[in-house]
Parts: sequence; C-alpha cells; structure tokens
Amino acid sequence: MTPGFTTEKRKDGSASSKNSCIHLSNPHLQKMKEDILYHLDLGTGTHDFPALFGDVKFVCVGGSPSRMKAFSRYITGELGLGDPNADVPNICAGTDRYAMYKVGPVLAVSHGMGIPSISIMLHELIKLLYHSKCSDVTIIRIGTSGGIGLDSGSVVITSQAVDASFKPQFEQIILGKTVVRSTQLDGELAQQLMSCSQEIQEFKTVIGSTMCTLDFYEGQARLDGAFCFYTEEEKLHYLQAAHEAGVRNIEMESSVFAAMCNLGGLRAAVVCVTLLNRLESDQISSSHDVLVEYQQRPQKLVSYFIKKQLGKA
Repeated sequence: MTPGFTTEKRKDGSASSKNSCIHLSNPHLQKMKEDILYHLDLGTGTHDFPALFGDVKFVCVGGSPSRMKAFSRYITGELGLGDPNADVPNICAGTDRYAMYKVGPVLAVSHGMGIPSISIMLHELIKLLYHSKCSDVTIIRIGTSGGIGLDSGSVVITSQAVDASFKPQFEQIILGKTVVRSTQLDGELAQQLMSCSQEIQEFKTVIGSTMCTLDFYEGQARLDGAFCFYTEEEKLHYLQAAHEAGVRNIEMESSVFAAMCNLGGLRAAVVCVTLLNRLESDQISSSHDVLVEYQQRPQKLVSYFIKKQLGKA
C-alpha cells in the first residue's frame, strides 16, 4: 500500500488515528497518471506541489474570498513576512470557485457557503496537502455564525459539530446508503486556542457545540425567510432546546469539515464569531464597521495561536 493511504477506519467512519501524515482513503488515486484539482485550478501534471506547498503547517479556511485575502494580509504583518498592505497573489486565480493565498507556512483558502461547497474544496485541499508531502498540519475554519445565548461579537471554539437534531454526526448518502461520520474536533487544540484568547483578553470566548444546518432560513429556525410554517413560540422552544444541549452557535459548514478532517488525520478546529443572539433576533442589525471588527476577532485569535506555535508571540 502506498504510504499516506489508509483504509482503516473506526465504526464511525473517521480515520483510525491522527499522525504527521495526510490520509487519503482512496486506492483509485494510485492508478491515475495525473490528479487534476479542477475547482482549485491546480494539478500534479502542471504544478510542483512539494515546491509550492511543502512547507505548509497551518491551513485557515473561511467562506469569503475577500475575508481570506484580508486574513492573508493580516498574518503577513503578524508573522513579519512582509508588508501587510501589499497585494497577496491568488494562487487559484484561474477559477472563480475558490481563492487561495500563501504566506510562509500558512495557507488561506475560501470555501464558499454550505456543506456542498466546503466539501468540494476539502477533497481537493486534502489531496493538495498529500501531494505536497505536508506533515503535522493544523487546519482551522474561521468564520461567522449566529449565537445562541451569547452576546454579539462572542467567539465560539467548537468542541463538536452537531446536526439539526443535536447529534454529533454527519450523515451523507453514498451509493444510496447512509454513511454516518464523527464530528468530534481536537480537544487539545480547542484548549490551546482558548488559552490564547485568555492571553489576548480582547473579547469573550467560549468552547461549545456548534450546530451545522443545511440552509440559512428554515433550517436555522428563522422567521424571516420566504417560507415559514412554524410559530415564534416553536422557534424559541427549538433554539432553547439547542442551548440546553450545549449548542452555542449555528453555521453551515462545521459538520462536514470535522468529518473530513477526521478522515484525513488532520488536527482541526472551528473558530467563529457570533454576529447576533438568535434568542433575540433573526436579522443582523449591527453596523458595517461593527461587523467588520467582529469578523476580525477569529482572525486575531488564530493568528496569535500560529505566532505562538512558531515562537513569534
């Protein structure tokens, strides 16, 4: 068996263990002369992956291309690797699906909105890391979310992703059969990030479960979508039940992110800021400037963590 490939999994479908190598559980890839990462506009036949990405130790992913570009500029300054105001080239400029920026050992990649979009990106990103012979990689999703019982601007570090029934699992239909995978995230990494937040002391940070939904409106019990067939009382009952189950925020990517990182043997975390308290409102009412500052909070926390890991803090 080719090193780096594994077919050994737990009953929940996750990788048997995390180690320094990237796991690819797909023997068919060994038969391919070239692996084309179509949605990233990269390929093993056209790019020297080890030369381009072999030094990557940290991958930060987020929904918005502009936000990931801003993050790449920010961490350029934080790591002292150049002018934070200078332009950082988009490695995936040949496609409009995703954007990718590299700053030293840090790779920043956009993933779009929702489970389908991030899963496509992660399939190709994990293969990119494998082909690049990367090791000891930490991957962190930084993003925005709706809080449950938290003030706007709070940061949530996800302990586990849960589905809309509050179960810590990700379900996917494969060949007509339901496959269930674990959505537990790295507890040690979560604690390290929490310690970093306590050192920064700039904003409230908590560790809790994150509910991952299939859409933004009905799936998140909003009252302001084009369709709504439940009452405000039913909405509040559901969200309060989520809070009692340990859920502290809601977004649309964490479950498949956790499941795929487990399969790939990647040390992973999710760090999201809350833009509102869903027990009080469905619509975001903060000003643009306030929202921009909120969105910078996960970036600040993760950047500080990376600096500490590199001995630069």
